[in-house]
Amino acid sequence: MGKRIAIILVLNLWLGLLPASNDNPDTAMNWRIRQEATENSQIMRLIHQLTDVLGPRLTGSPTFKAACEWAVGQLKLWGLQNAHTEPWDFGHYGWTNDSYSVRVVSPYRDLLDARVVAWTPSTKGLVQAEIVLITPPERPTAQGLETYLSGIKDKVAGKIVLAGAHQELPVAFNPPVKRRDDSELRSQYDPENPRPPRPQKVPEAEANAADKPLDPREVIEKIDAFLVANGALAKVSDSGREHGQIGVFANRTYNAARAVPGIVIRNEDYGRMCRLLADGSKIEMEIEILNMIHEGQSALNVVAEIPGTDRNAEVVMLGAHIDSWHAGAGATDNATGVAVMMEATRILQKLGVKPRRTVRIALWGGEEQGLLGSKAYVRDHFGTFEEQKQEYGSLTAYVNLDSGTGRIRGASVFGPPESAAVLRAILRSFADLGVVGVSATQNRTYGGTDSTCFSWAGLPAINLSQDPIEYQTHTWHTNLDTYERVLEGDLKQCAVVVASLVYHLAMSEEGLPRFPATSMPPPEK
Repeated sequence: MGKRIAIILVLNLWLGLLPASNDNPDTAMNWRIRQEATENSQIMRLIHQLTDVLGPRLTGSPTFKAACEWAVGQLKLWGLQNAHTEPWDFGHYGWTNDSYSVRVVSPYRDLLDARVVAWTPSTKGLVQAEIVLITPPERPTAQGLETYLSGIKDKVAGKIVLAGAHQELPVAFNPPVKRRDDSELRSQYDPENPRPPRPQKVPEAEANAADKPLDPREVIEKIDAFLVANGALAKVSDSGREHGQIGVFANRTYNAARAVPGIVIRNEDYGRMCRLLADGSKIEMEIEILNMIHEGQSALNVVAEIPGTDRNAEVVMLGAHIDSWHAGAGATDNATGVAVMMEATRILQKLGVKPRRTVRIALWGGEEQGLLGSKAYVRDHFGTFEEQKQEYGSLTAYVNLDSGTGRIRGASVFGPPESAAVLRAILRSFADLGVVGVSATQNRTYGGTDSTCFSWAGLPAINLSQDPIEYQTHTWHTNLDTYERVLEGDLKQCAVVVASLVYHLAMSEEGLPRFPATSMPPPEK
């Protein structure tokens, strides 16, 4: 019996020394990855650094730059090669809020929780004024909005303006689940019954410009311009979220001269003021905001590598966006993704892995402003399927994480069904950790995360899906996005899965299957 066990152990060791194949994952390496991720995890130390020390990380801000420089230093410390930042053109100055105070002073007194809208100006010191409510029509045409605004010109001068009706938020008696159901996931990732591809967008018939509704961004920009032109002192918006959550974004012109000072307050506080105004009460607020403009701050991506060996010209990339919005500390969006990708590379480096293909980590800036950092990287390094640059054929795959703090439950890959089969064979080793399956997609469209920049270019992009936990319901872009909302155990699982996936893609004999030229889907315009 002892001799039989010894033979099995020797055989397992021998198999573990062979290059991983698509059908036979390296079980010895997977065990070593699990052990390192469990016993020597750096996940929460990385989260602490990214949130408590370097959060939030708004693109173009000094803290964003400091986070990128810290990441480069940390990756170098672990022994990664060619660690550096790559600048790209943001086209705008940086912005940060230094301080703010928001109070109701009459007919009641209250200090309000608020967040300042990015790329808006400071107030001229402490301003105290009566508030007015404006309620533009929903989905207005340009003419409809102009007609409404021209009728209230005399209402906003010297006033603090509540912009928009109060949003009624019903009680959620059946709140969204925090863990995805296994049976639902098995159905989603069933290779025998794949979901039909999303149909290409059909161009809308040209409507008369006068009858076409403005998109929400155009409405906001026109209202902001109206408030500037007519002397409003500040703009106050409803967060539209429950239980005191405040989500905040930016003046999308990125020019503070084209907006008045702007804040977002709790839905509950906004509702109270709207109800008092409806009663005929006069309300006065007191607001003081100090913002800082940062000229000459570069927008950056962070890049570092574990060099390959016999196939070092081929590259397996893994990445996450390091920038965040500024309402919270940017924990689940996306310090979690950054920490997992850094931890995965640390694990491979610590284990002394000598990958056949080069492993390259990229931490993107400007994701929150429209995938800007990853768009620039793909444009400059790879081009597109239709207009390829020299490096286009070198990319084996790009792996992306950007959905909060939950466990990885599956993946989608841009490519033919055969590419999903390859990933399915690698990830089946982690069924015990909750990983269910992989689906293939042929959508070449920009979406909500950086992987879509690769798929839009026709490159093999893998986006990892996670348990939602509290992502969309509580932390996404809100003041609750802090260290406390991070699940250490789930992120350790993520690091194990990513490290193994990247390892096997870097070591396999064959690359990830791609669409042949004859069946490459066209990009959406």
